[in-house]
Amino acid sequence: MDGIIFAVVLVTAIGIICAVMLAVASKLMAVKEDERFPVIRECLPGANCGACGYPGCDGYAHALIEEEGIKTNLCVPGADAVSRKLSEVLGVAFEDVIEQVAVIKCKGDCKVTSAKMDYQGIESCKAAKLLFGGTGKCTFGCMGFGDCATVCPNDAICIENGIAHVNTRLCIGCGMCASVCPNKLISIMPDVEKMLVTCSNTEKGVITRKACSHGCIACKKCEKECPVGAITVTNNLSQIDYDKCTNCGHCAEVCPTKCIMKGDFSGIHRMDQE
Repeated sequence: MDGIIFAVVLVTAIGIICAVMLAVASKLMAVKEDERFPVIRECLPGANCGACGYPGCDGYAHALIEEEGIKTNLCVPGADAVSRKLSEVLGVAFEDVIEQVAVIKCKGDCKVTSAKMDYQGIESCKAAKLLFGGTGKCTFGCMGFGDCATVCPNDAICIENGIAHVNTRLCIGCGMCASVCPNKLISIMPDVEKMLVTCSNTEKGVITRKACSHGCIACKKCEKECPVGAITVTNNLSQIDYDKCTNCGHCAEVCPTKCIMKGDFSGIHRMDQE
């Protein structure tokens, strides 16, 4: 009995000593937090998408406080509203945010291409990609399992007819979908652009044509007929130079496979401004 009492007293004493040591250490070794941090962090949307180039909203908030010359307009999801709040808190000039949206460079749905196998594995694009490059005849195309839709914080992506579609009216341009797409089909672009090449296949035209009737066959008709020289065919795929493009839409008209489209890709922030 005495041994049990001694053990209880000993453990209790050790616990008290450790508690005191931890309390002292927490005071002596505490890192003082800049009083501006919680205020700045409150301004940020909390998406933790990394679009700003920092590891989440906390990382961006610390960078704004601790580093020189960090711009307040790096939060794409927060747009101008967040940039304005940060500018007011930090006492710097307001800078406009370039609103962006996600676009999918593939229109290879069930009508224009087909599967090359009866895939019965994990319902994930990343997993399917490990099996002979994917489930479809076009190994560059969308596999339609929705990894991008799963990570989208604003429910802006859905799967229809076997491929992903972005509702730019809901898209906040965070880029999380682009980071998980194994085929790198998703690009984040300024939502003022209107022309888009909806193909990512870089194989020769004859091979692309067999895989998908909507794919770019590198015929160079768009390149030859663009009135401002904004399109070039590089690595068997049409590329648009948006610094030159006037959005006239002629390239979409002459494209024989209709893989170039003209559309209004205005995002949620652009719509709010209107």
